[in-house]
Amino acid sequence: MTFQELQPQVQAIITNNNSKNEKLLEICEVLESNISYYNWVGFYFKNGDKNELKLGPYVGEPTDHTIIPFGKGICGQVAVSNENFVVPDVAAQDNYIACSITVKAEIVIPIFVNGENIGQIDIDSNTPDPFSEEDERFLEFVCSQVASIL
Repeated sequence: MTFQELQPQVQAIITNNNSKNEKLLEICEVLESNISYYNWVGFYFKNGDKNELKLGPYVGEPTDHTIIPFGKGICGQVAVSNENFVVPDVAAQDNYIACSITVKAEIVIPIFVNGENIGQIDIDSNTPDPFSEEDERFLEFVCSQVASIL
């Protein structure tokens, strides 16, 4: 399924009557099941007033990384930089937190509410260098939709 075909599905999830966490989980499930190289899809959110991220809904292998300090790993770096981070080869990253030996690449896109970075979508891939600018634009769309319910 193409990104264009997935956009209306994401919008439909955002407007359904489920709880916020159910909506976030549904988005994870739709992305992971429809994009072959999305092997782990999840959300991290700022943990209250702490300078750390807390794992939200996700789909994929269980992870021990339920709390990530700002600045640590790819997700922690995005919490500080407020910018997209595309990692074509996680083995080449000094500050990478390994979740699984099968992960080859990662993309993290921040979620902004009223100009503040309040979280992010994190996607791991077992495929080397799979992410394109199209992934970034699509995931920015997903994050803007998610922001509307936060």
